[in-house]
Amino acid sequence: MDLGKKNRTSHRKRKPVKKGIALAVLTLLFAWQMASTYAIQRFPKPEFESGYITPETLLPTPRAEILEVMDVAVLLMALSLVTWAVLKRRSRNLVFWISVFSLAYFGFYREGCVCSIGAIQNVTLALSSGSYIIPWTVLAFFMAPLVFTLAFGRTFCAGVCPFGAFQDLISWRPQKIGPQLNAVLGVIPYIYLALAVLYAATKTDFIICRYDPFVGIFRFDATFGMFLFAGVLLLSGIFIARPYCRFLCPYGVLLNWISRFSRHHMTITPSVCIQCRLCEDSCPYECIEKPVTVKNPDSRQTTLKKFILAILLMPFFMLLGGWTGSQLHESLALVNGKVWMANELLHPEKDASQPETIEMTAFKASGKPASELYAEAAEIIREFYIGGWIVGGFIGLTIGGLLAGRLMTRYRTDFEPNRGTCFSCVRCMDYCPIKS
Repeated sequence: MDLGKKNRTSHRKRKPVKKGIALAVLTLLFAWQMASTYAIQRFPKPEFESGYITPETLLPTPRAEILEVMDVAVLLMALSLVTWAVLKRRSRNLVFWISVFSLAYFGFYREGCVCSIGAIQNVTLALSSGSYIIPWTVLAFFMAPLVFTLAFGRTFCAGVCPFGAFQDLISWRPQKIGPQLNAVLGVIPYIYLALAVLYAATKTDFIICRYDPFVGIFRFDATFGMFLFAGVLLLSGIFIARPYCRFLCPYGVLLNWISRFSRHHMTITPSVCIQCRLCEDSCPYECIEKPVTVKNPDSRQTTLKKFILAILLMPFFMLLGGWTGSQLHESLALVNGKVWMANELLHPEKDASQPETIEMTAFKASGKPASELYAEAAEIIREFYIGGWIVGGFIGLTIGGLLAGRLMTRYRTDFEPNRGTCFSCVRCMDYCPIKS
C-alpha cells in the first residue's frame, strides 16, 4: 500500500505540469483562431444605396481530394498510435499527448468536421434514401473507429476523439456520482441515438450536428444558446469526468456494444492483481468492476431467476415504449419543415401576433397549392408514426436490457475494466504498482 500511495502522489505532482502545457497550447490555438476570424471581418462595408449591384453568389469550392485523403490518413495513424500506446506501452503520458494532438488537428484545425459522431446521420440517410451518396471520407470516419474498437477496445475514445480530449483536459477535480445515477443518465445516449436516426431517416434534420456543443467552440460561430450549453457542459466536466461522452454521445452507444466483443482489450495489470484498489480509486468514470466471488449458491439462483424475469418482461417494455413513441409521433414530426408549415397554414390563428417566417413567405411566393403541402406532410407524419413505434420499442428494449444486465453478475477474482464503458484512458494502468 505504501508503494501505491507513493505512486499516486508522484502522478498527482506531474499532472498539473502536463495539463498546464496542454492548456497553454490550447490558449495559443484560441488566440490564433480569434485573430483569424477578426482579420477576415476587417474590410469596408459595401455601399447599397447608390448603384450597387449584388454580385453573383458563388458556392465554396469543395475540399481538395488530397486533403481528404490526409484527414483519413491522420485518423488511421492516430488510431494506430494510441492503440499501441494503450496495449503495448501502457503509457498514460503517450495517450495524453496524442489526445492533445487530436484536439489540435481534428478539433481546431478541422473544426470538428468530419466527425465520427455526426457520421451516424450520413450513414442513416444513405441507407434510407437512394438519392443520397455518402462521401467516402465520412464513411471512413464512421467505420474506422468501429473496426479498431472491435479489435482493441475503445482506443478511439482514449486519445483520438477531439470531443473526449477537450473534456479530458479540463477534468481537474472529477468526482464519482455512484452506480445508480450512472445507470439512469446512461439511458440518455440511447434516446439521443434513436432520435438522431429517426430525424435523419425522415430527411428532417441532423440533430447531432445542430446541437453539437463543441463544433461551435472550434469554429467560434455558435449561437448564444449553444455557447451557453457548451459552457455548462465544460464547467460540469471539471467535476464530472467526460459528461458528454458518458451521458450524451450517441456514437458511444455503438462503441459500447462493439467493445464488449473486442478481441484484445486493455487490462489493468500485466500480471497478478494484488487487490490494492488504486485502479478503482483512480478511474473517474467508474468503469472498474470489483471482484465477485461465489459464497452462497442460493443467492446466485435468486439472481438468475430475476435475470430470467427481466428477459421475459422485455416484450412488455418494447410494446410500452413503442406505444408511447407512436403517441408522440405528431409532436416529433413538427420538427420537419413541411409538417410545421402545413400546421401553420391549418392554424394561422395560433401565431397571428408573430411575424411571418422566411420559409412561409417563400412557400407562398412559390405558388405551390396548399393541398400538395398537406399531402406531403401527411406522408411524413405517417413515417414518424412508424418511426415512433421503432424508436419507442428500441428504448424499451434498451431499458429492459440494462435492467437484466444489472441483475446478472459475472463472477471474477480481480479488478477488471468494464469492456463496454471503459474509455481505455490508461489511468488505472498508470496508478497500478504492478508494472511487469
